[in-house]
Amino acid sequence: MSGLKELRNRITSVSSTQKITRAMQMIAATKLRKAKEGAESARPFSDKLADILRNLSKSFFGQDNAPPLLVGTGKDDTHLFIIASSERGLCGGFNSSIVKLAKNDALELIGKGKEVKFITIGKKGKEILNREFGDKIIMSYVFADIKTVGFNQADEVALKVLELFKNEEFDKCRIYYAKFASVLSQVPTALGLIPLDIDGSENIEDNNDCYEYEPDEEEILNDILPRNLSVQIFRALLENVASEQGARLTAMNNATRNADKMIDQLTITYNRSRQATITSELIEIISGAEAL
Repeated sequence: MSGLKELRNRITSVSSTQKITRAMQMIAATKLRKAKEGAESARPFSDKLADILRNLSKSFFGQDNAPPLLVGTGKDDTHLFIIASSERGLCGGFNSSIVKLAKNDALELIGKGKEVKFITIGKKGKEILNREFGDKIIMSYVFADIKTVGFNQADEVALKVLELFKNEEFDKCRIYYAKFASVLSQVPTALGLIPLDIDGSENIEDNNDCYEYEPDEEEILNDILPRNLSVQIFRALLENVASEQGARLTAMNNATRNADKMIDQLTITYNRSRQATITSELIEIISGAEAL
């Protein structure tokens, strides 16, 4: 009978866990709708800003007087990685996939004799990186107490990056995050912030678009580039929030379905064990009656 009691306790325990995973699944689905809207609404502004910078940068293509935020310091010795992750777990491989991409790039650079530094956004990314790169994390941001991460948080990170760049503490900077594609697909992405990684920048000299700017391009770039840094970090955070909720929705859905299967299997095992116990007791009673 002790075996039957253990099975009953196990079924009760799995059922309780299933209620939690189903509730988390519903919460993630609700949050995902809002997070998806936020990520999608940020893309047009971010893309248009990149388009403006793409055209402005034509004037400085191949020149030595280009703004450092646009082309970097010209050196390749020290790299700063910004790792955007979640504050909470139970979202499948969401955090590990982002950190894995960053770790592979970091190990490749370290193998070439380069120095790598990390800034982490979110507790989970820091926890994973601490195991191997704890001494290289120079700054960590935790926004667990903030209900909705906004532009102010992105601007806070951007100002720190600008300060480090001004103090010549790194040469190149990239941000790692998960771009939201769908509920089932979150793509780990690395975006160059300094020097600026603009899609299509390798074909700048072939771009025939003509714009007139007032004041001149250099003055506009000096004003826009720091703002663009905040915008790109903000977009990465919005993409991350949507990706996190999508990954959590998928993970909790899988957990709920697995709990269903486990309950079915445990119930079958319990019924078989119970039937075997009853049959055994009946045989003992019948055998005893016949002996009398």
